[in-house]
Parts: sequence; C-alpha cells; structure tokens
Amino acid sequence: MSKPIGNVNALYRQNSAYAKRLWALTDSKALLQSLRELTTTFGFSIALGDLTLVDGHWYVTHAGLLRLARRQGCRGIQTRPLPEFCDPGAHKWVFRAIVYSSRGSKGFVGYGDADPSNVSPLVRGAELRVAETRAVNRALRKAYGIGLCSVEEIGSSLSSTEDLRKEQVQEAPAASPSGNGQPRLRDRLCQLIRQHSLDPTLVKRYAADFCATQTLREAPREMVEAFINNLAEWATKDRPGLLCHLNSYADSKEAKP
Repeated sequence: MSKPIGNVNALYRQNSAYAKRLWALTDSKALLQSLRELTTTFGFSIALGDLTLVDGHWYVTHAGLLRLARRQGCRGIQTRPLPEFCDPGAHKWVFRAIVYSSRGSKGFVGYGDADPSNVSPLVRGAELRVAETRAVNRALRKAYGIGLCSVEEIGSSLSSTEDLRKEQVQEAPAASPSGNGQPRLRDRLCQLIRQHSLDPTLVKRYAADFCATQTLREAPREMVEAFINNLAEWATKDRPGLLCHLNSYADSKEAKP
C-alpha cells in the first residue's frame, strides 16, 4: 500500500493546470478524473515528468516509477540479463528485474525484452538498456500495484527517452571554437543538454518551433542564438517548467537538423 502523500489537492491542481495547458484537457473529464486518481494514489507529478499522455492514454515514466519507489522506501532493485534468450549479434536482449519493496520482501519480478523490431529507430543500438529499463518498470509496477503501462514499454518514438538522451549526448561533438574564438552554437546547445539532462530530440523540435522554421538549418544565426539564450535561462530558473514544455513536443514530427 502506498504511503500517504502530503498536500494532494495542491499537487492535483498543479497537475491539472499542466495537463490543460500541454494537452488541452479542459473538457476531458475522464482523463482528468484518471489524473486525480493517479495523483492521489501515487503522487505522480507531470511537472517532474512522472506522467505523459500518448494517444489519449496516461503512461507513467521510468523516472516517475523510480521516484515513487524512493518515496515508498524501496530496499533495492536487482537486474540481470537472461543469456538463454539473448542474442547480442542480433541486438536482442531479455532482462529479469527484482524489486524489493520493503524489508523482508521476497521480491517482485518483472521481465523486459528489446530488439530492433520493438524499439524506436531512434534508440537502435541501445536495446540492452531498453530491455533492462522495461524489466525494472514492470517489476516496479507489480511492487506498487500500478496497472498503468510505462511509456518505455511501448515500441513508439517515445520509447526510453532517457536511453535516447544518453545515446545522443554521447554522439555529440566536443565543444570547439568558431572562427571568432567563441564556442559554436551547436556546441553550446549540446553543452546545455548535457548540463541540464534534457531530451535532445524534444529540444530540437522546440528550437524549430521557436525559430519558426521547418528545419534548424533554415533558421538565422541570431534566432538560434536567441533560442539558446532562452533555453539556458529557462533551464536555470525553472527546469521543471521547461521539462513540461518540452514534453508538449513529444508527439510532434521530429525537426530536421
């Protein structure tokens, strides 16, 4: 059973306001009622990225599940691959996770699989991490009685945004100076993404929208610079608000670099 959550009404008001602004849920009584139940029972926060809306359905995130586990005093999580079901050459992985929700718990088991056929093309090559994340999510959902599916478990473009962020950050070029001795705008943006742990795909979509162009290549340098300055200020002063705004681009068509 979940531990009591303080100031539930205030949290729901915040969640409701974010949901109405991000997904226009003003007239969606069913979704708002579900949101109230998720807020009351589990203390999920949209601002912190615990929940997202996909095709009219709520999904919990890996980050949200981990925060819930911490609030509930989770004693530990164990994961291991199952070699008999794995094929590294084919990028096929199956993981088993055990969540120990309390002292003396016998553990809640969850399994997760990933291969090129059930992950987004955006995270190809990260199937091992996706499989482990899915296993942990399923075990956590069992441990805390969450019937809501996690977004990392679905094979869409939203699959494992954490893995995608890490993968793309690793591929980002090291900062190098431009001709005038200042870091290139691209490198400044990569640095901001690393510093504030932002999703690079959503940042790219927001940038295209900010600059009012179809692709970032079409945006004038001064507009790109203004966007980066705006992003840096927002991330520093109100990162939760920025994350919530970036999540509104999750269903958008990816902008081209």
